[in-house]
This record gives sequence, C-alpha cells and structure tokens, in this order.
Amino acid sequence: MAQVRLAIAALAGLSFVSSAAVTVQKQNYQGWPNSYRISNGEVELVVTGDVGPRVIRFGFVGGQNLFKEYKEQLGKSGEAQFQARGGHRVWKAPEDPVATWAPDNVPVEIRQTAQGVIAREPKEPLTGLQKEIEIRLAASGSGVTVIHRITNGSLFPLEFSAWALTQMAQGGTAVTGFPPRGKHPVNLEATNPLVMWAYTDLTDKRWTFTKKYLMLRQDPANTEPQKLGTFNVDTWAVYVLNGEAFVKRVKADPGKTYPDFGCSFETFTNDEFLEVETVGPLTKLQPGQTVEHIESWSLHKNVRLDAKTDAALDKLILPLVQATNGAR
Repeated sequence: MAQVRLAIAALAGLSFVSSAAVTVQKQNYQGWPNSYRISNGEVELVVTGDVGPRVIRFGFVGGQNLFKEYKEQLGKSGEAQFQARGGHRVWKAPEDPVATWAPDNVPVEIRQTAQGVIAREPKEPLTGLQKEIEIRLAASGSGVTVIHRITNGSLFPLEFSAWALTQMAQGGTAVTGFPPRGKHPVNLEATNPLVMWAYTDLTDKRWTFTKKYLMLRQDPANTEPQKLGTFNVDTWAVYVLNGEAFVKRVKADPGKTYPDFGCSFETFTNDEFLEVETVGPLTKLQPGQTVEHIESWSLHKNVRLDAKTDAALDKLILPLVQATNGAR
C-alpha cells in the first residue's frame, strides 16, 4: 500500500499546500526521490518516504541542517541491517540489540495532514511493531509538534517505551537541565536519578556539570562513546551549533515507571554525532493498541555558549526552552 501511494504521488508530480502558510512538497532529497519538504517559509523539515519513518533534516530555510547525515548512506534503501542514516527516528526501549535495532529500510506510507505529514512504516516482520512519526509545523516561527506512535501488531501483549532519538550534526554542545535545585537540610529527599552506562566516564572532558545543568560536547576527534541519563518532569535538551540552537521538550510523568533506572532523558556521543533522546514511560500494550510520545521542537538563531555557568545558562538557554511549545 505504501509503495502504491508513493507511486501515485510520483505520477501526479505532487506539490500541495496543507494550510495557508505550511507547504508540503515532494522532492528528491540526497538521492531519496520520495522525500517530503515541510516548510512555512522560515524553517523546513524533510521526511524520507523511501526509508523510515525518519526526519532527515531540520533547519532554517537555506541554512544548515542541524541533524546528522551519513553521506555514504544517503539515497540508499533495502539493506538487511539497520542503518544509522542520521536525523530523527523512533525506537522501542529498553534497548535490545535485536528488536530495538530492527531495520527501517523500506518505503513508508506518507499521508498529508493540515500542518505536515504522517510517515508510517509497514509492520516490522521481526517485532510485529508498526512505528509512525507525525510532523505538525506552526504556520509561522519554528515551532513543531512531533508525535511518535508505536502500535503492537503482534499476537501478544508487549511492554515497552517509545523512545525518540535525534542525531545532531558534529561540532556542537548539548545542554539539559536538572529538576529545580534546593538546599540541605530543607530538601532531604532525592529529586532525580543520574544514570550511567558501563562505558560512561565522568572524567571525560566533553562533560560539563554545573549545579543546574548537564552539558555534553560533540568532538569529531574523540572516538570514545559517552552516555548519561536523567529524569525531569520538564524534560528538555538544547543543542547549540554554529550560532544556532535546536530545542526539544517533553513532559514526563513522575507517577509512572521509566526504563533505564528511570530515565526520561538520555544523551550519547561518539566521534560521528551527538544524540539527544527523550523516553516515554513503560506501557503495556495489548495487540492492536498504540502508545504515543509527543515532543515539541523549535529552532533559534544567534545562540552561543560563551560561558557555561548557571547564571549565563539561565539567561541564554531557559528562554529558548520556555518558548518551545510545539506547533500552535
């Protein structure tokens, strides 16, 4: 069905307007002929139709792509194994070396909506899951609502989390915030986990910690992987690259159970990319049921991390986060 719809769109030379200000155009992007550009004239996103579901580009019109792209993988499809490719995707958590890494290398169904598109993969033969990503772009500004859905298409109940991963381009720095800080002995209870992996090294100079913030710098010359996770009811991340900032934000529920010792946010880097990841609560799905995980995105210009102190970050970063409420 997905291939049929894509073929019909190709024959029609698809170019359509989805709202008064948001346009969706089918185009060849980096060798993928069935890609869809969503724009309001200020920012643009590209969703691939030949593989996915995946958002491969997000940037200002005519500007840099803040998302990672693997040049050697652009335009390719049909591989037997999972391909990193770059961009933004949705996975199931906790991470499983087989089921989580199920390939997303086949065409997806693309459906127009009022503010963008929905990209839905066929049911995965390996897992029985069916994943989709819906993009809703604001009519002006840079606000985007990204809805991730995973449907249990198997014959059995399954428990997992929806996990939204964004691979950022090289050379930038990610910032996330801890829950509100307090003082001893007024605040005696624990407020959040700080979760390590077996390869986490807190002496690595790519990490920077302040009382309120955690930062991770992407270094193309450092091949050692690093990862940390945490929980915050107001989960967010800002990635600053070449004077521009990408923000993602999601609300977490402290009354629910999250994977990886309770993480709603995780960040990972190596020499190729830096990843900012939000994680939904563990959810038990009966066959046919769907879980949703919603992120808000935005882009900002003239953002530079000249000082990495609480006071400087309060002034520079917090207004960007507070302004990120998705498409309206």
